[in-house]
Amino acid sequence: MHDFHVGIEHITRVEGHGNIIIDVKEGEIRELRMDIVESPRFFEAMALGRSYKEVAHITSRICGICAVTHTTTSIKAIESALGFKPSQHTIQLRKLLLNAEYIQSHILHVYFLTAPDFFRVGSVFGMVKDNKEVVLRGMRIKTIANELCALVGGRHIHPITLKVGCFSKSPDLKSLAEFKKKIEGSRQDIEESIEFFKNLETPEYERETEYISLTNPDEYALYDGNIKSSDNNDETEPANYLDKVKEFIVPHSTAKHARSNRKSYMVGALARINNNYEQLHPKAKEAAEEMGLKHPCYNPYMNNIAQVVETVHCLEDSVSIIDDLLSSNLKDEKVELATESGHGVGATEAPRGTLYHEHKIDDNGKITYANYIIPTSQNLANIENDLRSLIPNILDQPKDDIILDIEMLVRAYDPCISCATHLMKVKFVNE
Repeated sequence: MHDFHVGIEHITRVEGHGNIIIDVKEGEIRELRMDIVESPRFFEAMALGRSYKEVAHITSRICGICAVTHTTTSIKAIESALGFKPSQHTIQLRKLLLNAEYIQSHILHVYFLTAPDFFRVGSVFGMVKDNKEVVLRGMRIKTIANELCALVGGRHIHPITLKVGCFSKSPDLKSLAEFKKKIEGSRQDIEESIEFFKNLETPEYERETEYISLTNPDEYALYDGNIKSSDNNDETEPANYLDKVKEFIVPHSTAKHARSNRKSYMVGALARINNNYEQLHPKAKEAAEEMGLKHPCYNPYMNNIAQVVETVHCLEDSVSIIDDLLSSNLKDEKVELATESGHGVGATEAPRGTLYHEHKIDDNGKITYANYIIPTSQNLANIENDLRSLIPNILDQPKDDIILDIEMLVRAYDPCISCATHLMKVKFVNE
C-alpha cells in the first residue's frame, strides 16, 4: 500500500481524548501527528494563592488513576520547600500506598485496555464470552490493590490520610497483618497472569530511544531518587529537573511535548526497567525472563509486559513493607510545620513515568508558583517518532492491520491525556 489516510477520532481505551492523523503518499509519510484535543485544565492556576496545606488535595484531582502519585509528589515539593524530612514510618506508608496505585493502574491497563487488542475485540466485554476467567482474574487483582489504597489512604482514590509531614491516620497493625495474607493469597493469580501475558503475541518492532526515570542506589526507584538518562547514565537532582526536561509547544496539542538529549524520550515502566533492572525484586526478574522481557529492551509494545513485571515487584515489595511496619512501633504522628517561605521540587515515579511538581511558598504559607510536568506529555513526542519509524515497515499489511498496529503502539504507552492537558497559550488578536 503506497497511499493511505488514517484519521482516528478518538483513540479508544486510553484515558482522555486524542486523535491520530496520518497521510502517506507514494509510500512516504506526508503528515503524522497525534492531536491532543482535550481542553486545558489550569491546575497550576488553581494552586496559586492557596495554602500549602490544601494544594496536595487539589493536585490529587488531576487524575483519578494516579491520584496517590500526584498527592505524594505535591507533598514532597512542599516538604522540600519547608526543609522538612518525614519519618521513616511515613515514608514506608507512602511507598506502600504507591505500590497499591501501581498495581491497580497497571492491571487496569494490561487486562482491560490492551488485552482486547490481542483478541481483536472492541473492549474487555468482548473477551468475557471466551475468556471469562481472565477478566475475573484481572478484577480480583485490581480489587486487592484498591482495597490496599483504602486501608492506607483512607479511600480507594483521592487519598485523604496523606498530608504534609505525616499521615492523619495510620492503618492499625491487625488490619495490615490481615492484608498481608490477602496479598500473599493473590500470588496464584499473578502466576496465571504471567502465563497469560507471555502467550500473547507482542508485535515485533524496535526503535532505540532515550529512557529517563528516577534511580536510587538503595532500591528500585519509585518513591524517590535522582533523574537518570540511559544516554549517558548521568544523574540529575530533582531540584534541577528543568536541566533534564525541556518542554516545548506544538500547534496540534493542548499538552506540551518534551525532549532531553535527543528530539524525544520515553518514560514509564519500560524506561524504569531499562535503567534499574538490577534492583527489581527477584520474583519480578523471574517474571521478566519468563515473559521474554530482556534489558535493555527497545520495543515500546513491551511496555505492557514491563507493567506486569512491575506488578510482581510491587506486590512482593508490599509484603516486605508490611513486615517492616508490623515489627515496628507504628502509631499516628502529629507534625506541625512552621509557616515560612520556600521553594521546592518533588519527583516521583507515577505508573506512566516520572512526575514533577514544583512549588514556591510565601511567608504566609500561600502558593505563589506552581509547575507540574506529567509523564504522558513527556511521552507524546516519542510516540510520534515511534509511529514515523513504524509505519514505513507495515505499509504492505491490510489497512485494518495497520490501524490496529498504530492503536496498539499508542495504547502501549498507557497515555493519560487528561493529566497531560494543563496548558493553553492564549494570544489575543490585538496583541
